[in-house]
Amino acid sequence: MATHKSAEKRARQSVKRNAVNRARLSVLRSAVKRAEQAISGGDAKAAQEAVKKAERELARGASKGVVNKKTASRKTSRLSAGVRSLKAKK
Repeated sequence: MATHKSAEKRARQSVKRNAVNRARLSVLRSAVKRAEQAISGGDAKAAQEAVKKAERELARGASKGVVNKKTASRKTSRLSAGVRSLKAKK
């Protein structure tokens, strides 16, 4: 356990940041999951809305350091490709 005053503060901050980052990651994953379900559902308009929200969450997660920037970019790209393929089928 931390014994110095600064180390105790660092431990408290770490617990708070961990909780915030877990919440952000949960929101991000949920948004991506909803977008993937909308794409697999086949409704292009609903999928586009869901992907738009997921992109926003991915960008925010990347800027906050919850996920790697390139991971967010890759997921965004794949979701966009899914929406494009839906539009192409029509």
